[in-house]
Amino acid sequence: MLIVGSIASLYFVPWLLVKAWILPLPDTIQEQLDEAIRHGFDGMIVYVDQADKPPKYFASGWHNRASKIPAKPQALFKIASISKLYDAVAVTKLVHDKRLSLDKTIADYLPELTERIENAEKITLRLMIQHRSGIPNFTDAPGFWADPTATYEESLSLILDKPANFDPGEDYEYCNTNYLLLNKIMDDVLGYPNFQFIQEEVLTPLNLKNTFSSLKEVNLEDVMSGYHVGHPFDLKADEHGMLATAEDVGTFLRALNDGSLFKSGEQEIYASIYKYEHGGWVPGYQSFAKYHKEIDAVIIEFYSTTDAKLYNWNLSEIINNRIVKILKRP
Repeated sequence: MLIVGSIASLYFVPWLLVKAWILPLPDTIQEQLDEAIRHGFDGMIVYVDQADKPPKYFASGWHNRASKIPAKPQALFKIASISKLYDAVAVTKLVHDKRLSLDKTIADYLPELTERIENAEKITLRLMIQHRSGIPNFTDAPGFWADPTATYEESLSLILDKPANFDPGEDYEYCNTNYLLLNKIMDDVLGYPNFQFIQEEVLTPLNLKNTFSSLKEVNLEDVMSGYHVGHPFDLKADEHGMLATAEDVGTFLRALNDGSLFKSGEQEIYASIYKYEHGGWVPGYQSFAKYHKEIDAVIIEFYSTTDAKLYNWNLSEIINNRIVKILKRP
């Protein structure tokens, strides 16, 4: 029965995922990237920062498929929800400076929403950072990715007066609305866009000159093209927040994990509220930022092809694991 069950379960797994998993492990990371392109990704970038070794840069596939421009290791990429790590660091620093409190609520900071968001008087900053607020996720609104919102007000309108998904603190659900509100709260407390605070407190001290808040700040030709299966056009020009090179993300992630970007007392706050790795997804762009303690290596992976059923996300995770296995070889 066990064998029959295993065969039956494989029937429902896309063969491409099985193939990617069982293929012999390549000798090099570059060969693994090239194999990923043969699996159907249009482009891929990998940055590896392993202790006591020079950083390594890899790329395969296309930077721009239509123009036949090869992938570039230093291309800008939409990092999507990896930006939440930067937001959590900014909140940490503002909490340490006593400009924010993790135990204050939406009602305290955004009183105009008290009657519009259920449990606003119970949902603290801590719960929002940790995705335990119960607030509905605005990006789950029907048809959102076909016509994304462009402003805070438009995004917020998608969840106002909606019932909570659960009571605050009683469950976990990944929710972009949490960080939409956190960014608004930071802007209000600072009196200016919080990315400027991130620039001053995180990017400049780490000498990160290739991290940006939006497409408006960059030359579009420097951005890797992004593609979504079934969609005929390059998605590069669609605005989806932060962009960075893999190297910049890797440098940030190393400093986050070793604590060097924190002042005294800040790391303890951060460790109590959020994690030290993240993935990101917007149409055309999926990204992974992770520190692997067992080999003391930061690995950043960018993939420029997405799909509605998330097969490519699962395929990416298989490839990521294979890259780690290659690095673990003697």
